[in-house]
Amino acid sequence: MKRKNIIFIVILILAVIIIGGFWFINRDNSSNNNNSTTDENITDDNIGSGTGKTLIVYYSATGNTRGVAERLAENLNADTFEIVPSNPYTDEDLDWTDDNSRVSREYNDESLRDVELENTTVPNFDTYDTVLIGYPIWWGIAAWPVSSFVEANDFTGKTVIPFCTSSSSGLGNSGDLLEDKAGTGTWQEGHRFSSNPSDDDITDFIDSIR
Repeated sequence: MKRKNIIFIVILILAVIIIGGFWFINRDNSSNNNNSTTDENITDDNIGSGTGKTLIVYYSATGNTRGVAERLAENLNADTFEIVPSNPYTDEDLDWTDDNSRVSREYNDESLRDVELENTTVPNFDTYDTVLIGYPIWWGIAAWPVSSFVEANDFTGKTVIPFCTSSSSGLGNSGDLLEDKAGTGTWQEGHRFSSNPSDDDITDFIDSIR
């Protein structure tokens, strides 16, 4: 009788040891799996620093540049930011044939071209990898409200692509002048659109920058 009790106790002890061993192994494997998932998440968070996001900044005096910017934004799935002077230009201000109009006076006196803007701060500007900057051409250069925006922002680490709208004038060196004012960013060759470009013109430009 005593011998049977001893055998039963030995079997019970062995069973406890075996069950305990299985529990410890399963717990260790579970812990390793959890650690692997955590490491994987950390790695994913560190893959690449770019977001691939595109921003289209534009100044539009008569609505032509706004129209092009909106069409580009729709096709590129991009965000937009409009440059707005604190003192907006009226139709009379924009009459370049009048020597006394606002733009004519600003053209003749460069010190008047420091145009104050309603806002130069783009929300989450640092999240954009590519920035397109659109503007009308005034006397062969970018409309000067654009210069105020460019000088107020840091384009470090961004690809910057200028584009203009014009009924006759070309892009000229407007993009190069903006690049000089910015002093930061990787600026690409710009593009001129007509006042109302065709869908093919929009598509061709998009294909060229992708």
